[in-house]
Amino acid sequence: MKTQAYPVVIFLLVMWLIRIVDMIIPADLNQFGLQPRMLHGVPGIMLSPFLHQGFGHLISNTIPLAILVGLTIASRHRAWLIVVAIVISSGVLLWIFGRSANHIGASGLVFGLIAYLITVGIREKQLVSVAIALMVGFFFGGTLVFGVIPSFGSAISWDGHLCGAISGVVIGIATTQKAQSFF
Repeated sequence: MKTQAYPVVIFLLVMWLIRIVDMIIPADLNQFGLQPRMLHGVPGIMLSPFLHQGFGHLISNTIPLAILVGLTIASRHRAWLIVVAIVISSGVLLWIFGRSANHIGASGLVFGLIAYLITVGIREKQLVSVAIALMVGFFFGGTLVFGVIPSFGSAISWDGHLCGAISGVVIGIATTQKAQSFF
């Protein structure tokens, strides 16, 4: 379990390091965010989860990511493939369907992991996955519901949240087999 925590810590440290570097250098790294339907916005599919507007934005993603990535690593084989699949699929969906804006931040991944872990618990009906789904639903369910409601004129990427949640559900379905019953 201890060695499984290293990737989580490294992932989060990279996010923090990029934020610190962005403050120090004269260029604005956030220009590399995801910009829907713009060719120069394609790199943002992979880069946007590492880019944040400020430390408040970064902290608001760090805490849930530490919990959700940790739960995913502790309960799933090939957890990092799941994380990467959510990043790529939610980014592609956002690039195709998102509103015209520069989308930055890891909240698409956060919403993707919430939806993924809940979907897995519902489908597998195994004690560990159900317990994780219930815990995630209890602590993050309100965030999941209210975070995907359109808030036009807001700097919050509700469409990024929605694309992340859709990706999490689809990947949860694609990577699990539905159990017949809980007992």
